[in-house]
Amino acid sequence: MNPIHENQLLVNRRHFFGRMATGIGVAALGSLLNPNLFAGMVGEQKRYGGLAGVPHFPPKAKRVIQLFMAGGPSQIDLFDHKPTLDKLHNTELPDSIRMGQRITGMTSGQKNFPCVKTLFKFSQHGKCGTWFSELIPNIAGIADDIAVIKTVNTEAINHDPAITFIQTGFQQPGRPCTGAWLSYGLGSMNENLPGFVVMISNGKESDQPLYTRLWGSGFLPSEYQGVQFRGTGDPVLYLSNPAGIDNTARRRMLDATAKLNQKQFKAFGDPEINTRIAQYEMAYRMQTSVPELTDLSKESEATLEMYGPDVKKPGTFAYNCLLARRMAERGVTFTQLYHRGWDQHSNLPKRIREQCKDTDQPSAALVKDLKQRGLLDDTLVIWGGEFGRTVYSQGKIEKENYGRDHHGRNYAVWMAGGGIKPGISFGETDDFCYNITENPVHIHDLNATVMHCLGINHEQLTYRFQGRDFRLTDIHGEVVKGILA
Repeated sequence: MNPIHENQLLVNRRHFFGRMATGIGVAALGSLLNPNLFAGMVGEQKRYGGLAGVPHFPPKAKRVIQLFMAGGPSQIDLFDHKPTLDKLHNTELPDSIRMGQRITGMTSGQKNFPCVKTLFKFSQHGKCGTWFSELIPNIAGIADDIAVIKTVNTEAINHDPAITFIQTGFQQPGRPCTGAWLSYGLGSMNENLPGFVVMISNGKESDQPLYTRLWGSGFLPSEYQGVQFRGTGDPVLYLSNPAGIDNTARRRMLDATAKLNQKQFKAFGDPEINTRIAQYEMAYRMQTSVPELTDLSKESEATLEMYGPDVKKPGTFAYNCLLARRMAERGVTFTQLYHRGWDQHSNLPKRIREQCKDTDQPSAALVKDLKQRGLLDDTLVIWGGEFGRTVYSQGKIEKENYGRDHHGRNYAVWMAGGGIKPGISFGETDDFCYNITENPVHIHDLNATVMHCLGINHEQLTYRFQGRDFRLTDIHGEVVKGILA
């Protein structure tokens, strides 16, 4: 054979992968401009994007709504009834209970650690008889629909590593969050809305920062990061056309930009270029879908009253809860609501009353609303924070006032719908509400269980990065079978 012809047949490694990437890029662009080409089916529900073979088995839940109480709600004052603390009030926490646990800088200088009882009354509710504080009468009213897990635990004792841990499975930043993993694996059930949406409401004295990396995609392609809906102005930034630009002009601009981006992709093979095209296309489709989503005018007065007096105020927790239900109806895979203000190191009785006033009625209304619409069976609702609070007081104990420090050894989370056993209280803690005595649920176990409800084997949903297969639960996690329906 002529050497020249032999050389023409040779393709070096760089050219091979470059040409292969271009082919994939064209297919990806086609899927972005016409998502129906690559839409998959889960039962009777069409999904756009996601991985082949995911879910791994028939799911109980199709979507998740996470109500994240940033700051660490006090389980002692809300969910974990400890009548023995009445006798232990203002006595020193025994060393045999603390067992040398490291504490935060806020209380490390205290000379003593006096136990403090709750000021609030507890009573049993529902046929299940679960104990709830008087602070949350509406959540208590759905006792038979939820599972209260009293033994969630984490190693992190400060906010940033703790909230990063429960969201990403690692205490250090840089990994994909839960919503990004689910969007990557499952895709979206609505081609005109993101698969992962984030909303933030402010509680009283909410000075705790929330970083956008908490709903970021980490090393996953950035198309899987959460899209933040705002409480003022346009729900999503840059959704409206600029002055003088109509939809026809915007469509022409997007088509021209897509051609330029495709040319760039052929030259460089950067997958983020395809992500950019996808985001432009999604933004265009959202110009129609988002205004319809956020229009509450067709909601009945009974529904609005159920969520409470703040439901018509954009940016409030009540408003966001109602939007979360509307997103569930429209097929958003993961909706995450953050509510700040639970970091009550001092003045806890006053501040926790205010927080519960903001969140109790809307949280319960969301569950009831989903249930009456037939959506609760396949929607998983999760309520909780990054850790709990200590039994010992931070600072001086007063007759009507006290504070509590961070506590990760045990705290409470409740879940409802989507494969979770209703009307149960799971796990037990000691008389000091300081250590777990029965059925611990680690952060990795909690995340593994959430994924299980969605039909995902948490050990199998992985992504190779820097030579290692990563997953949300790292190398840990056991599904908590005791809370499954």
